[in-house]
Order: sequence, then structure tokens, then C-alpha cells
Amino acid sequence: MKVEVQNLSLQEREPQIHELVRSEGMRVGITSSIDGGQLITLLIDPTSGRAYLFDTPLEAANYPCLTRRIPACHWQERILWNMFGLVPDGHPRLKKVLLHESYDADFFPLLSERYLSRTPLQEHQGQYQFLEVKGEGVYEIPVGPIHAGIIEPGHFRFSCFGELILNLEIRLGYVHRGIEKKLTQVDWRKGRFVAEAAASDSAAAYALAYSECIESMFSIELPYRAKLLRTLALEIERIGMHLADLAGIAGDIGFIGVASSFQRIRGLTFSMAELLSGQRFLRAFICPGGVVREPTKLTLNQISSCAENLSNQCKVLLEMLLESQGVDDRLRGIGRVNLSLASDFGLVGIAGRASGLKYDVRQFRSEYETFTPAFHKLGDVLARVAVRAEEIKMSIEIIRSVLARLEIPGSSYQPLPDRLPSNSVGLSIVEAHRGELIHLAFTDEQGCISRYCIKDPSVNNWTALAMAVRNNLVADFPLCNKSFSLAYSGHDL
Repeated sequence: MKVEVQNLSLQEREPQIHELVRSEGMRVGITSSIDGGQLITLLIDPTSGRAYLFDTPLEAANYPCLTRRIPACHWQERILWNMFGLVPDGHPRLKKVLLHESYDADFFPLLSERYLSRTPLQEHQGQYQFLEVKGEGVYEIPVGPIHAGIIEPGHFRFSCFGELILNLEIRLGYVHRGIEKKLTQVDWRKGRFVAEAAASDSAAAYALAYSECIESMFSIELPYRAKLLRTLALEIERIGMHLADLAGIAGDIGFIGVASSFQRIRGLTFSMAELLSGQRFLRAFICPGGVVREPTKLTLNQISSCAENLSNQCKVLLEMLLESQGVDDRLRGIGRVNLSLASDFGLVGIAGRASGLKYDVRQFRSEYETFTPAFHKLGDVLARVAVRAEEIKMSIEIIRSVLARLEIPGSSYQPLPDRLPSNSVGLSIVEAHRGELIHLAFTDEQGCISRYCIKDPSVNNWTALAMAVRNNLVADFPLCNKSFSLAYSGHDL
């Protein structure tokens, strides 16, 4: 994807970006920095899919925050402070997101050495302070970061009155690995292996985003067949993860037969993935320039058979789930996020579309031909289940369409030059199974990647989970949590 780069002074930045968001309906994709000497702000027009990048030079470590006018920026500005030591003045809740107390207070891993003399505000450092809810009868339930299951680590601090949740504060960062910095240190031809390991349940989406980000620097048009094979991988991954999420929700409400059946037929997506890529989790398949493996006609026919089998079994199970009065009674009205909040906080993917936002990156991609996002208006757990069910059906139709077009022979790979262009910008926006996934890269004078930014959909949506559980019962939290299906590793990077 091509991006239009514009310079914006520090004085102009906040009011102008707010005006574009308010009047033009744009959304903030990324707010970050390259080396700490500037602010970069990526805006996306959800009606056209066009992207605009604003570059703002900084003379000091402080800047007027965007969060006061654009709540969707609050989490990213906290990450920006953690990584670069850039302090958003006026931020309502500036706390550590990725770097916990074990790190030195003056450690900013992505800050260039030439800006080390800048001293961040000391009052924001030290022991993490959870929001305290006071009142007679109010108590706290701390959960994690070590959990009873096999999920990744994250801390949930519930403030409750009786069985009612008054507030939930979520603390992440326990699996921070320095992925973005690592992507500036490895050869760009091998960076896809690092990218797809960042959030392993989105390997195809991350590999696609990385590859397209690199390709956009060269301004090349990939062979259409390569795009189709990538789309096939992405939709197989989407179906598999949606089935896993529906199985988790069905299991939590005691619908065990349907839950186990969803997990069983998810095996068909693993079979399709292995037929396509040689690997059940679609690793090492998508690469800059196309794909590394060309499926045979027999393989494509086998994938088609699996898709038809999956379609028939999904139809029965989804009807059982959505037409059950018990499911409706248990899920309706639980964990609701209304359209206004979803818009203000920039929700993406299932979370956003279940609340009425019609933003889906796939509608701007030629491989999908005519595409209309599935959405709902109620914004509760039932709505998120319904949108997932509709997306499974849509993805199966997309796979059928892609397989039909793959009957026409063509190339699935285009060689790229050995060296990245100097002083260039690369951008990719992919609709992963959780929503909008953004990869943004910058090269230096030598054509080496000097900064690689990733914005996982979960960065937008973790706040939505905290909002959704307010005034719900403690027993409703597992359902709310699974209905968002957020990534720890994708956030922590």
C-alpha cells in the first residue's frame, strides 16, 4: 500500500489530526516514532483505504498528547513513552505498558543515542499503580499473570461490589520480546520468520503484512496468482481461529457437543493449511515477492473438497448455536460495547463490526472482488458470535472464489532486488482474524531498515474488554474475554 507522507509541526499536529478524525472520519492507525527525534502518525481513511503519514520533528521529550481529543490513541501513547521516553503531556493515565519495574526507569530501548540526554518526567516512573475503586463493600479480585490454563500471561485487576464488576484494569507486557527492534537487525529477506512468530496464531497474517510492507518499498505489482494464494492462506487461518473462538464460548456455556464439534472440524482447516503450505499453521509460506510453494492441481482439488466438507458441517453447527434459545438467553446483553465507544476507541475486527463499525480492510483489496463486511449493531457477546459465524461463511465463499480463479495458470513469485531503497517508507494493512494489522517500516541512507512498527489489532481492543465487563457479573467475564479473543503476544511484541 502506498502512503502519502506530509510534514506537520508540533503546534499543528494535535488540532489538525483531531480535525481530520472528527470531520473527515479518518482513524488513527499508528502513533509512534522512528528514533525518538520525531512523532509519526498514520491516519487511515476507512471509506477509501488510503493512508496518510504525518512526520512531526521534536525538540524535546514532551509533546501535547492526542488522547485528550482522540481516546483511541491512549494505549499507543503509553507504548510510545515506554519505548522512546517521549512524554505525552496531558495524558490521563500514563502508566507502563510493556516495560515493568524490573527494567531501569531510564531504559528506552528504541531511543537513539543522540537523544539520550533528554530526561523524561520522573513522576511517571516507579511502582505500577492500579486504579483503586473505593466504597463500602468494594473489594478486588487479582487474576494472573499466571493462569490455570495454557493461555499467555496477563494480569486482570477486578474491582467488584458483590458479584458486579465495577472496573477492570488490564496489565500486559509479560511476554515482551523486542520484536520490532529485532526486525531492524535481521536481513530483510529473513524478517518474515521473525514477523510470523510474533503472534503465532496469526502467522499467515503477519507474514503477509511483512511481505507487503517490504514490497511496497519497491513499488511493485505482484502477480495476481500470488495474491490469490496468499488470500487462500489468510482465509483458511481466519476460519480456523473463528472456529476455535466459537468452541471456547460454547464450552463456557455448557454447550459441550457443539464446542467439541467445532474443535473437531477445525482439523479440516489444518488439513487445508498443510495441503497449501506444507505446514498446518501456515508458517514459512508467504514471503516477499509471493509464496514459496506452488500447489498442484490435485492439491487445489483436495483443498476444495475440504472446503465443501467444512461448509456442510459448519452450516449445521452454526444453526445449532445461533438458533438455541439457551444460547440466546445466556449471551444476549452480556459485555455490550455501543457504537459510540467503539468509534471513539478505534475498535477493529470482530469487536468493532459487532458494535456497528463497517470497517474491514478486505473491502479495499482487489483479490476479494466484491466484498461487504459482516456487522451487527448490539455490540454484545451474542453479536460478536453472530459476526464470527457470518465471517466463517463468507471466508468459505471467498475460498471457493479463489480456487476457481486459480484454475488459470500464472506466476506465484516475483524476484525482488537485493537491496531495499534508501530513505523509503513501507506500509501494509491486513485484515487478520482479529482485525486491522498494520506494519510500517522506514529505511536509512544505506537501505537498511531503521525502524519497524507493528500495530496488532489487540492494541485497539484490550480497552474494549475492560469497558465491556463493567456492570456485568464476575461469572460473565470468561464469555466477554473469549468473545474478544485478544492476543497477549501480539500486543507485547
